[in-house]
Formats: sequence, structure tokens, C-alpha cells
Amino acid sequence: MSALVVVETYFGNTRHIADVVANRLRSDGIDAEVVNVVEAPAELEDGIELLVIGAPTHDLGLPTAETRQAAFARSGQVEPGIGVREWVERVTRPSVPPLVAVFDTRTGYPWLAGSAAAQASVLLSRKGFPVIPARETFRVQGVTGPLSVGEDQRAEYWTDAVAARLQKQRRTRHA
Repeated sequence: MSALVVVETYFGNTRHIADVVANRLRSDGIDAEVVNVVEAPAELEDGIELLVIGAPTHDLGLPTAETRQAAFARSGQVEPGIGVREWVERVTRPSVPPLVAVFDTRTGYPWLAGSAAAQASVLLSRKGFPVIPARETFRVQGVTGPLSVGEDQRAEYWTDAVAARLQKQRRTRHA
């Protein structure tokens, strides 16, 4: 089995969760690679069975060119010009689309509306990707982090559920 984890990150928190997810997938016997959205392929290989997308929540949704610019200014990085939103627009769905799992990171209160994961799920579903409804949000303390206590463990639990869903899909396809 093969998984691709595509991540958009500015302060390292979303990348950290992506690395936790990939490491947990590897411990479940799934070959997992993490790539920054800037380096993510626009054409997915047919061998990818799981696509995991991670992005920070900006203004209650996926980052935009404006919110990315503000994040880059704050982090001192140079803006690459592409995020998950733009990548999803140009990615092509392979003949056998991978199962998709989506997560985001965000600050603020749990009861606030909006999420990058929810928005990415909708965009990917519209392109015909089978998206797992159990998307997840991981909490960050303040804009720059760190992640809240216990988020690594929550990411591992979520990844276990995603891997189980993938295993179930594999059994169904081969039955």
C-alpha cells in the first residue's frame, strides 16, 4: 500500500501533524511520503491508495493568496504562491482514485465555525475523489504554535481509523 501526504504549512504545526500521520501509517505497514503542497504532483500515480491532505485554517477555511501572504510575512518565509486550494484545482483524478483523508490545524475555540478540512473535502469530492467523512482538526496554541498538548496522540488515533478504513476498502475491492 502507498500513501501520499500533501501538506500546506507556515509555522510548522501542520507539517508536524503530517509527519506524525505518515509515521503512524508506516508503522501500520503503509509506505507513506510527505510532500509540501508546492512539490505535490498534479498527476497522482495509480499506485497511491491513500491521499492525506493537511492545511491550516485561515479565516474559517482554506488559505487564500491574501491569508498566505500574511502568514508568510509573519513567519519570515518567502511565499511559494500555491496552497491546497490551488493544488486541488489542478490535480487530476487517476483512473482508480485514492481514498482521501483530510485534516487541518487551527487556533481558537472548538465551537467556531469553518475549517480548512471541511472546505478541502468539498473541493476534492466535487472532483470525484472518495473522501472519508471523518476529517479532523488539530489545535494550535496561538497563531505560531505550538500544538496543544495531546495532539500528537490524537493524530495517531485518527490515523489508525483512517488506516482501518483503507484496509476495509481494500478488502471490499478484492472481494
